[in-house]
Amino acid sequence: MHFIRCWRRSAPFITAIRSLPVKRLLCSIGSEEDTIFALSSGQGRCGVAVIRVSGPASALAVRCLTSSARGLPAARTATLRNIKHPQTQELLDRGLVLWFPGPGSFTGEDCAEFHIHGGPAVINGVLQALGSLPGLRPAESGEFTRRAFYAGKLDLTEVEGLGDLIHAETEAQRRQALRQMAGDLGRVYQDWSVRLKRCLAHVEAFIDFSEDELIEDGILNDVDTAVRQLQTEMENHLLDQRRGERLRSGVQMVIAGSTNAGKSSLLNMLTQRPAAIVSPTAGTTRDVVEVPLDIGGYPVLLSDTAGLRDTTDSVEQEGVRRARQRVEQADLSLVVVDLTQLPSDPQLVPVFLTGHLRNILEHSCHRQHCVLILNKSDLISAEQNSSIRASLWLADDVPPACFLSCHTKDGLDGLLTVLQDRLKTLCGDPLIGSPSLTQTRHRTHLQKSIEALHQYYQYKDVDLVLAAEGLRLGLNSLGRITGRVGAEEILDVIFKDFCIGK
Repeated sequence: MHFIRCWRRSAPFITAIRSLPVKRLLCSIGSEEDTIFALSSGQGRCGVAVIRVSGPASALAVRCLTSSARGLPAARTATLRNIKHPQTQELLDRGLVLWFPGPGSFTGEDCAEFHIHGGPAVINGVLQALGSLPGLRPAESGEFTRRAFYAGKLDLTEVEGLGDLIHAETEAQRRQALRQMAGDLGRVYQDWSVRLKRCLAHVEAFIDFSEDELIEDGILNDVDTAVRQLQTEMENHLLDQRRGERLRSGVQMVIAGSTNAGKSSLLNMLTQRPAAIVSPTAGTTRDVVEVPLDIGGYPVLLSDTAGLRDTTDSVEQEGVRRARQRVEQADLSLVVVDLTQLPSDPQLVPVFLTGHLRNILEHSCHRQHCVLILNKSDLISAEQNSSIRASLWLADDVPPACFLSCHTKDGLDGLLTVLQDRLKTLCGDPLIGSPSLTQTRHRTHLQKSIEALHQYYQYKDVDLVLAAEGLRLGLNSLGRITGRVGAEEILDVIFKDFCIGK
């Protein structure tokens, strides 16, 4: 028991050794002493290009390229300067220079920015000039943000939010990324870490000093209550139905139905271009056609699939198999039905549609993951239309239907309204409520943390040392989300998606 207690007392020290010096040493060996530079604005011709410099030789770079007797510009003030090659003194451009002394900069180091004209020749000239200076080298992908992380300017959730903001293509993605970059998600995890650390400290204090009667009565009961509350909050956080992850990566929406129901016509209408071949010949679509869309600010990957029917054609059979696979994986299925193929008796329509949906969706819950689209409304009479609507109104097993004509586009506005409502339900409003999970790794580490808290409850009445280790493991898993501990092995995964110059 004495050996176990000595090992336990050394664990916090070992954790501290692992979390701080290792990553500092890894960063400082070689690259951290370098001054890096890169084009931080977009590639191609543009009015203004921004070249960023960060590191101890940033001031040297400014002085050498501006060769001005006035010295460095005032901090965080745009100053117009001639930019010259440091060796030939050839004028490269005339632009704005900004100076950001550390630690009050994005990376925490001395930084400078050159705002120059965006022609390729100008950009290449300034980059070559910087590369000719001693101690300067081109930056690697994400290296500026990596240095900001090491300097404590950003935690890993904020880094990921910045990456998501750079890649955001819709309004909802932008809002979620901005909120995460502002630290909302990181603060949730940090609050849990602080509370769990307090619980661990109380348990360790009880182990060390309870025999000396220096611990208040009921402290373990308080820990039990706090851990239970933390566990509940974490579990509720995981029960978000992947809203944040879905918003980040895009909603998987598939168009499914029988042949010649108008699926490809619907795809072309939603994309406003001939993305898929439309033909009266049944079975024209053999493979999955994917198109990214922005519907109401939400990202969608829309897939058109082969018509679902029995066939002896081996190629079409493969298309049907892929179509059913996509329906199974989809977040939302648009089931298209040809109105002219419905039973002539309106009273039989609900039964027909219920069986049709069951055949198309199979294991999916059609009311939650389906939008029923009754196409070719221009080919039926107004009386038939009204009769079908009336029969569907009284049906409990059929989801609300959208009447549509892909030929005349009648009903398109109503369909788009329904789709926006479904997408908002699937993704949520990124500005309302607690911030959502956005990364699979967050979910993985939270699940491990919850499992570790189960270990606490498993051993708390048997061996407090092992119970405390459960709290320590849970705290470690939380720290891996924000990068407080054990971050080194996941840094490359996070930073690899950043562009050069960021």
